[in-house]
Amino acid sequence: MPAKSISAQIASVALGIAGLAVIVFFTFLMGRIVWPYTSGRLDIDFLLSKQHIIHLQHYRVSYYLHIFPALLVLAGGLTQFSGIILKKLPWLHRWVGRVYAFSILGVCGPAALVMAFYANGGLFNKVSFIVLSLIWWWTTWKAWRAIRTGQVKEHGAWMIRSYALTLSAISLRVMQFGLAMYTDISPETAYQVVAWPSWVLNLLLAEWVLRQTNWFGYVYGKV
Repeated sequence: MPAKSISAQIASVALGIAGLAVIVFFTFLMGRIVWPYTSGRLDIDFLLSKQHIIHLQHYRVSYYLHIFPALLVLAGGLTQFSGIILKKLPWLHRWVGRVYAFSILGVCGPAALVMAFYANGGLFNKVSFIVLSLIWWWTTWKAWRAIRTGQVKEHGAWMIRSYALTLSAISLRVMQFGLAMYTDISPETAYQVVAWPSWVLNLLLAEWVLRQTNWFGYVYGKV
C-alpha cells in the first residue's frame, strides 16, 4: 500500500478519534447540566427564565421529556457511526439505533416542538427551534424508513443528518458561551445570535461530509 494512502488512513483515524473525544467530552458536560433537574425543582438554571410559563403543565412535561431522553440520544448516537460496533456487535448497533429513533420520533422530537413555541428570544428564535424540531424528526424518520426498506447507504446518510441536528444541543451552548465570554454582548443576546447558526451550520457540515468524503467506506467498509 502506498505510503501516501497509509498516511491518509492514519490521518482519517486520528481525526475520527479526536472528533469522538470532543463529542464525548461535551456529552459529559451536558450530563452535568441536566443532572440538577433530577431534583424536580422548578427554580434552577434554565427554568429561572421560564417562571412566567412554568405553571403550564404541558410545558413542564415537555421539558423533562426532552432533556432526559435527549441526553441518552446524544450519547447513544455515537455508536451508530462505529464501523467496529457495526461489524463486531451488529445487535448493539441495531438496538441502540432503535432507542435513538424511537426516542426522537416518539418523545424528544414532539417535546422539543412544544418547547419551541415558548423559546426565549422572541419570534426569531421560536421559528428557528420549530424548524429545527421538525427537521430533526423528519431526518430521523427518513433514516428509520430507509433501513426498514434495506436502503443501507440512504439510512446512513439520513442518520448523519439526524445526528448533526442532535449535536446542535452542544453547538448552541458552545457558540453562546463563546460569544458571551469573548464579546461584549449579553448571554441573552448571544442566545438570539446563535439560534439559527447552531443547527444550520451542523446540517451544512453534514452535507459536506456526505458529498465530499468517503463516509460510507469509513463506517461500512464499502466503496
